[in-house]
Amino acid sequence: MTTERVPVQVLLLFGEQAEVVADVAPEERGEPARYPAAEIAAAVGLPTAELPGTRLTADAGEDGRLSGWRLA
Repeated sequence: MTTERVPVQVLLLFGEQAEVVADVAPEERGEPARYPAAEIAAAVGLPTAELPGTRLTADAGEDGRLSGWRLA
């Protein structure tokens, strides 16, 4: 499986989910995708409450799902 490293940003938290978008100009963004906030927070070493607004990089798999979260 091929992956590509992409820049992303956490927009907000929705319950236990983080809404994540591509870190590009707002007019170029697609719809936010939701991922478990605790999973992202653990991967980058931040409290969950501090995720909104955070810029990260992630591995985008062939299926479009993100993983391998890192602080940008």
